[in-house]
Amino acid sequence: MVHLKTIEIANYQTKSGKTVPIKLSYQTFGQSFLDAPVVLVNHALTGNSNVCGDDGWWQELIGEGKCIDTRYYSILAFNIPGNGFQDSGNTIDNYKDFVASDIAQLFVQGVEKLKITSLFAVIGGSVGGGIAWEMAALAPTLIKHLIPVATDWKSTDWLIANCFLQDNILNNSSNPLEDARIQAMLCYRTPESFQYKFDRTLNEKLGVFNIESWLAHHGSKLKERFQLSAYKLINQILKTIDITRTTQDFDKTVLSIESRIHIVSVDTDLFFNAKENKETFKKLKALGKKVNYYEIQSIHGHDAFLIEFEQLTNFLSSIFKDRSEKVA
Repeated sequence: MVHLKTIEIANYQTKSGKTVPIKLSYQTFGQSFLDAPVVLVNHALTGNSNVCGDDGWWQELIGEGKCIDTRYYSILAFNIPGNGFQDSGNTIDNYKDFVASDIAQLFVQGVEKLKITSLFAVIGGSVGGGIAWEMAALAPTLIKHLIPVATDWKSTDWLIANCFLQDNILNNSSNPLEDARIQAMLCYRTPESFQYKFDRTLNEKLGVFNIESWLAHHGSKLKERFQLSAYKLINQILKTIDITRTTQDFDKTVLSIESRIHIVSVDTDLFFNAKENKETFKKLKALGKKVNYYEIQSIHGHDAFLIEFEQLTNFLSSIFKDRSEKVA
C-alpha cells in the first residue's frame, strides 16, 4: 500500500462557479523540499502519483541514477482529484463542472500550501503535460523549466472529437471501461506499431487475432484497477485544455510565462499532433521566448513517451544536469 499525504482545500471554486471540498493527495520522492530543487511530475490519464520506484510508471526516467535523479532532486507528484488512486478521498459528483485549468489551479494551490516558492521543473505527459501548460499560464513566475511531453497547450478539434466519443462510450456502453480503453488504444498507438507487434498473427488458444486478445486484455486490466468516475473526469480534463480560456489570446498568455519551455513531441502521435507543436514552437520563437523543441522518433505513436526512454533521456539530460539551485 502506497502512503499518500493529503492537503485539504476546503472551498475550491471551479471555473464553472461550483464550490467543492477537495482533498489533494500526493507523494514525494528523493530529497527534502528544503534541501533540493523541486520537480513536479503530472500524471497521464490512467496514471497516478506513484512516478518512480519499483512500481512507478515513469521509473525509467525518474529515480536514483536516472535522468531526473532522486539523489539531487525533490520529486513531488499530485493525484488529479477524483482519479481514485488508493481511494484518495475524492468523489466528483459532476465531472463536467471541471476543466483542465481547475486541476492546474489546485496543483498551484497545493504547491503554495507546501510552502514551495519555486519549481525547478514541471514535467507531464499527455493530459499531465496539458496541466503543466495550464499551471504556467496561471503562475507564470513559478516554474523554471516547463516540460510538456506528448501534449499541447490546447485541445484540438481532433482531440475534442475523440474525447466526445470516449464520453459517449463511458456513458452508454454496457462495458464502458473496457470499450473506452479499447477505442483509446487505437489513438495511443499507430497502424505501424500494431503491424510490428502482431503482424496478423493468431491466438490459437482463443481463436482470435492477437491484436484482438491484446486489446481485450488492456480493457479488462483497466477495469480491474480504474474507476468509471475517474475515467469520465479525466477524459473531461483532457477535452478542456486551453491556456487561452481566460485571455482568448495566445500571445498575451505566453508572453507572461517566464519559464524556459521544452516541447517534446512524438513524430507519429495521432492524439497530440507533432505539427501543432511545431507551430507552437515557431510562435514562441517569434515572440522571443526561451524555447526548445524535441521530437521522439517512433512507430509507437502517442504511447512513445512511455516507451522511448533513451530518446527522452537524451533530450532532457542537459536540463537535469543543472543542479545549481540547491538550497544552502
